[in-house]
Amino acid sequence: MTQHRSAHADPGSEADGSGRPDGSAARALSPAPSPPHGGQGGEPPVAAVGRGEGMPRPDGAGSPQRGGPPVRIRGAGGHAARAAGERARADRLRFLDAATRRIARSMELDETLDELTAAAVPGYADRVHVFLRHPQPLADGAPDTPTVLRAHGTARLGDALPTAVTRRLAGLLRGRRPVFGDSPASAATLQDMLGSEAGPRGRRSIVAPLLGRDHALGVVVLTREAHRPAFAEDDLFVASQLATLAALGIDKAVRHGHEASVADALQRTMLPQSLPEPTGVRLASRYLPASRTAQVGGDWYDAIPLPGSRVALVIGDVMGHSVTSAAIMGQLRTIVQTLAGLDLPPAEILHHLDEQAERLGGQHMATCLYVLYDPVQQRLLMANAGHPPPLLVRPDGTAEIMKIPTGVPIGVGGCAFESTEMPAPPGATLMLYTDGLVESRGSDLQTGVEQLATRLDDHTAAHPGGPPPLESLCDEALRTLGHRERHDDVALLAARLEGVEPETVTYWYLAPHPRTAGQARRLARRTLRRWQLDPLLETTELLVSEVIGNAVRFATRPISLRILRTDVLRCEVGDDAPQVPRMRHAQLSDEGGRGLWLVDQLADRWGATRLSTGKVVWFELELPEE
Repeated sequence: MTQHRSAHADPGSEADGSGRPDGSAARALSPAPSPPHGGQGGEPPVAAVGRGEGMPRPDGAGSPQRGGPPVRIRGAGGHAARAAGERARADRLRFLDAATRRIARSMELDETLDELTAAAVPGYADRVHVFLRHPQPLADGAPDTPTVLRAHGTARLGDALPTAVTRRLAGLLRGRRPVFGDSPASAATLQDMLGSEAGPRGRRSIVAPLLGRDHALGVVVLTREAHRPAFAEDDLFVASQLATLAALGIDKAVRHGHEASVADALQRTMLPQSLPEPTGVRLASRYLPASRTAQVGGDWYDAIPLPGSRVALVIGDVMGHSVTSAAIMGQLRTIVQTLAGLDLPPAEILHHLDEQAERLGGQHMATCLYVLYDPVQQRLLMANAGHPPPLLVRPDGTAEIMKIPTGVPIGVGGCAFESTEMPAPPGATLMLYTDGLVESRGSDLQTGVEQLATRLDDHTAAHPGGPPPLESLCDEALRTLGHRERHDDVALLAARLEGVEPETVTYWYLAPHPRTAGQARRLARRTLRRWQLDPLLETTELLVSEVIGNAVRFATRPISLRILRTDVLRCEVGDDAPQVPRMRHAQLSDEGGRGLWLVDQLADRWGATRLSTGKVVWFELELPEE
């Protein structure tokens, strides 16, 4: 949205736009005291920017006498005039140097306009109004849309309607030079733009175009009140320099803001829109961008359901802050999802991810932590590539830093990764996070991790009745950030490891021969009767028989059959054949080919996953209502 800034000068202020403590620039740019007698047109003499030679002195010496001929000053007077001109030029350069340093340091549009106002008021002008093209064109070249200028919202002009650029103002923009407010190109449009804010008439306003690379960004209007002298010809040069500085800052801010917006949208799109609900684990996540939108990074997290009711928990951080970092993050996340589907150990996952990262370019590095959780065996298997260590909050409330080999970041290449296995106590909470949560300019990573563990330990101690809710634990972890400005993104993934009770799981290994399907039907029938799931008997027997029969055709080693009862009834059949079955439509004359079609018709969900040791075919049935 186009912007407007308005500021009023304090006539008695000693501050200047340059921030100089001695106020020398302010004295050079602000009006001098009016002499008790004399002066031209009743206006007080002024030592203003651009006024050097022939400028009246504050004491009235050298001023033209009313009713008499002009007096020519030679000798010492001419030397004094030249010296005054040199001082005025030096003050002008100091003023522009201070304005350059103020405006150039800003990175956001509002900040740029604020610095422009602070640099110009009160040393050069009393008010600054900025009108920018709406919307701001982002591509190089002149935009095709009609030019519309809009004032930035303030208390007085916040409800101002868009102002269409007239032909005269369009001509001023094409002229690329500042003009006085009483010029034919600007006088007719100032009243429309400023309304009651137009101020005194005459040469008390300058309209300067804000010129980008290939198109006009808008205009800046600089005005002086009646108690100050009007602008002089040399003031057009100062206005031109201020407009150039402002245009460069505005163009930089608009482009930088657009890039940050694209990166932020790209990153948020690539993050999971929702988390899965796998068996035996509950999940919660948080993502916070950096305090400044310009600091968009490459933090990501993921939760990937795997065969056997397992789940892969992943968190990573691409080094750098740019659109490129967000794009690399999206590619790495996709690679991890693909590798996870192969059911490889975590160390091999990171090894292949490292190889793929090298193909993306050696300059891109990332940290990554990959955790494989099996709720049936209640075990954790994890590998780390340069990422901060995970935290485990035990059921008794104690939080500990998990000691696993750190490894090197993804993208370094040529280094091995190590998988670490450990028990997962039921009811414990696993916390995965990025370094933005624990590292800051005031503390190192290790200190931040220890502070996070202490905070979570204290929070769980305040809930003696059991572990705190997962969402509450995530909120407490984010409170470690305090109110400090974040220079990095923060990603957090929390998993409550509930596990699966042993009495809800049963499994067998069956030899691949023709009688195996009948044996599997009997085992399934006995299990469902023990679980009092008689309404699912017929459907389960039929589907188990079809899937087992398909496995017998290709398996060379024992076939696994596992049945789980959680919020659904899940049956899994694994064999060592890599061929994944595909459903096909059998003809009326075909004797087979209808097995998977029956599974697709009768099961609520089903699927097949290729593993490094074969494949798993599974199906799920909704539990009957009690």
